[in-house]
Amino acid sequence: MRVTVTGATGLIGRRLVERLLERGDEVTVLSRSPGEARSEMAMLVRELAHRADSPATGAVSGPPPSPAVSGAAPAPVSGAAQVVVEAWSPQEEPAPADALANRDGVVHLAGEPVAQRWTAEARRRIRDSRELGTRHLVAGLRAADPRPGVLVSASGIGWYGDRGDDVVDEDEPPGADFLATVTRTWEAQARKAAELGVRVVLMRTGVVLDRRGGALARMLPFFRAGVGGPVAGGRQWMAWIHLDDAVAMYLAALDGAGWEGPVNAAAPEPVRNRDFGRALGRALRRPALLPVPALALRALYGDMAWIVTTGQRAIPTRATEHGFPYTHPQLDEALRSAVREEGPRAGCPRSYTFLPPRLGTIPSDFQGESGRAGQTSQMTIPTTDSTRPVARPGFSP
Repeated sequence: MRVTVTGATGLIGRRLVERLLERGDEVTVLSRSPGEARSEMAMLVRELAHRADSPATGAVSGPPPSPAVSGAAPAPVSGAAQVVVEAWSPQEEPAPADALANRDGVVHLAGEPVAQRWTAEARRRIRDSRELGTRHLVAGLRAADPRPGVLVSASGIGWYGDRGDDVVDEDEPPGADFLATVTRTWEAQARKAAELGVRVVLMRTGVVLDRRGGALARMLPFFRAGVGGPVAGGRQWMAWIHLDDAVAMYLAALDGAGWEGPVNAAAPEPVRNRDFGRALGRALRRPALLPVPALALRALYGDMAWIVTTGQRAIPTRATEHGFPYTHPQLDEALRSAVREEGPRAGCPRSYTFLPPRLGTIPSDFQGESGRAGQTSQMTIPTTDSTRPVARPGFSP
């Protein structure tokens, strides 16, 4: 397949690009910071090339090419997967039609991080990055000829608002709080691609578990120190999903003609906040008993504390109907997998940047990008059939 990806340097985006390349797809990355994206993709290329050349991986053998990053026009490379990085300012202009034409699909992940104090300006950025960014993406799709067949657009489990103990699936109406309102507008913009004959899938993504990014990365230092615990009593529900399963579900939505409309990208069984904290303590063999009062969170983070003091008991009805094969459906095993340390491979650069912990989590992976604009880059790697499976302080989301 030929796939265009926005938000490719975030937690889900980077792993998604990795999986696309592993299976031999050609990837175009749209980024408002092409310099940063080029560096991230170059690291990924080197890691995959090293893995392909290592007998221990079971991947295709043979000497890997040197990763080439240049401003040259893209050219097909026989027997290799291709990555092209192009500049796009999502809040200012339509997506470049030439980066969307002749593609099989688009995965839209970009958006302003929600995990920040919700000042008036932050609220505007959170809203505009999703509404305007998606509107401009659809404008690019309108100009593309031929158009991609499918748009898989990220969304958030926050669509439902705070529903207490109610079980919610994809047929439930949206809530009325800030994030629910943003998500409703966000999805409405993505749905407009259906008017162009594009199949649209809206991935309402839960809290993604991976030790290198998102909510879990923020919690780990505190839980490892034995000072983690439940938030605001811990009764609020949490819809969670392991990173491997989140990416696999995005790929299933990209590939499967029957996937359409909203999909709760979450594990089959949501859990209460306090149970998540206990499970993480078990995975780390540490106590998880110290509570974090809601009042303290509100004093520190204002309205943004709402996302950790409330939750959704969301279940993945659509994914279940499609027979999606979860790799990590049980929380205890998922957390053991997510926190497992992986040592660096000899001769292989580390591929992740570790950032200082910050409070807050968001329903899915939307990290802002920064860097220089106006550059197009290309790099190639040998194809393989291998598969392998950024923070809040010491409490569960």
